[in-house]
Amino acid sequence: MLVTWKYRPRDTFIQRLDPRTRIIMLACMVVAFTVFWDLRVVLPLAALSFALFGLARIEWRDVKRAVLFISAFAIILVIVNAILGARGAPPSVRADVSPVVWQSPEIVIGSWHWAFRITAARIMFMISQLLRFLGMAFMAIPIPYTLDPELYGATFRQLGVPDKPSYSIDLAFRLVPTLARDFGITIDAQRARGYELDKVKGGLFERIRRLAPIIVPVVIQSIVDGEEIIDAMELRGFGVGKRTWTRHLHYRPVDYAIIAVGLVFAVVCTLMGLLQIAADVWLPPLLLSLAG
Repeated sequence: MLVTWKYRPRDTFIQRLDPRTRIIMLACMVVAFTVFWDLRVVLPLAALSFALFGLARIEWRDVKRAVLFISAFAIILVIVNAILGARGAPPSVRADVSPVVWQSPEIVIGSWHWAFRITAARIMFMISQLLRFLGMAFMAIPIPYTLDPELYGATFRQLGVPDKPSYSIDLAFRLVPTLARDFGITIDAQRARGYELDKVKGGLFERIRRLAPIIVPVVIQSIVDGEEIIDAMELRGFGVGKRTWTRHLHYRPVDYAIIAVGLVFAVVCTLMGLLQIAADVWLPPLLLSLAG
């Protein structure tokens, strides 16, 4: 049996919207975040994303791990990318001629000289990139927690996605919580048999070997569940012809209004990107004075 994320019905503005409206708005926001690098534009977009996240009114205990993991991963990724050459940055950052804010002591090996420099453009690039990552993440995080699990497949099918990809998306949304459930059940079962998970010691390979009583049953159970889903789909003739869905979604006037605003917003952002408006990092005078 498949399980889902910690979905709870909530009488909130976000949850009352049609699921398709939320997916379309997510796509529009992703377009906007992808186009702009100017912090004066990225910051309001990120603030809007955080505000919509707050409107979802999800309990902190439910999303704590996801938020902390994504935030830590984004920070590490941004720092590493900035150190290794700012991949994906605007040309002004890659060709960086902005003032140096901080420079490490120079390392000299024979005729080779190297020093790590943090420039004004590199700092603003890191801040903008971090806000872009977090802004897109905070738009996406509420979806599995506030979208009725019965509507995953129907939402994407009624957005025009074919039956097979729609059902694949439905299964993908349920994969992680299903594995988490199986993992928890397996740990409890092994502890009931006297297996001390907290006492797993030794090197990397020894730890992996000792975790076999946990990993192997989870993998086998996942394979069994997959076979059961395949058999159920074959018995119902899935993929033979056009399918019908038990749930049918209906837009309300507020959904049409939000979709219209989102599409216009995405078109405007795309045009601004083509015209190279706000497509470069912004160097605030205060930062330049500190570097100067």
